[in-house]
Amino acid sequence: MKITREIKTAILVIASILLFIWGYSFLKGRDLFTSYKTFYVEYNNVEGLASSAPVTINGLVVGKVSSIQLQNGTGKLVVELQIKSDFPISKTSIVNIYEPGLIGGKQIQIIPNLEDKTVAESGSFLQGGIKAGLTDLVAEKLTPLQEKVEKMTVSMDSLLTNMNKVLDAKTRENLKSSIANLNETLAGFSVATKNVNSILDDNKQKIGGIVTNFNKVSSDFSKISDSLSKANIAKTVKTLESTLAKVNGIMADVQSGKGTFGKLMKDDELYVNFSKTSKELELLLQDVRLNPTRYVNVSLFGKKNKPYVSPVKDSITKAKTH
Repeated sequence: MKITREIKTAILVIASILLFIWGYSFLKGRDLFTSYKTFYVEYNNVEGLASSAPVTINGLVVGKVSSIQLQNGTGKLVVELQIKSDFPISKTSIVNIYEPGLIGGKQIQIIPNLEDKTVAESGSFLQGGIKAGLTDLVAEKLTPLQEKVEKMTVSMDSLLTNMNKVLDAKTRENLKSSIANLNETLAGFSVATKNVNSILDDNKQKIGGIVTNFNKVSSDFSKISDSLSKANIAKTVKTLESTLAKVNGIMADVQSGKGTFGKLMKDDELYVNFSKTSKELELLLQDVRLNPTRYVNVSLFGKKNKPYVSPVKDSITKAKTH
């Protein structure tokens, strides 16, 4: 069978039309030769989402945005999604618009609800949402900072205005005078510093000797501290306590009249006898001093001893009479 030129021309025209339709549909986000599911999502704002934007589930591209239509009555935007995957999408799944990076545009992210076993049919509406992107987060963080900078700018402007009011001509002159006086003070301080440095240079050896002596004293003190730390202080304190206890015992015996010293302190009769003996000894010494020949008599001619004469000041006799 011979195909005529007219038939060939007709086939070529039909093929061109079909190819044009397929190309146009492909550019519009529709694939005529692939089966897919269609879902719709309603948004108040699509945040710059465009047709043919990828649709992902857990980062895997499963479809694309086929169209975005503006509803006349409500002003809301209806986004049509083409899903090529056979993954079951529940009716309670969330469809978020998100920004994957700073450079790329907006995309669609489906967050499936795995606990819901009710699968959404093709042509169903799903719940939409908007996930803040990196740009939105940065803008959210920068907004308070911008407000603080604006407030700081206003405060600085007010401060400068007040300073201009305070720094009038008289105040500026006083400030200049104060600065000049400060310069003079600094100059005097510089001269004093030079004098102190000169004094230190002249007495460098003396200062060195003082430092050496101080180091020596510190070393000696350290040695003394080491010796004290090594000494058996506990044993010394114990010995001292024992000695004090013995002294307390001796004093107690003395107070109670025990022992020779205790009897001497507490026995009145012993004290009186001791006093009499002392006075008699005193009288004897007095008589020896006044009449030595009575006790030491050396005579070549047999001279008789002188009779004993009581001294005028006889302390013993007076004591007896009293």
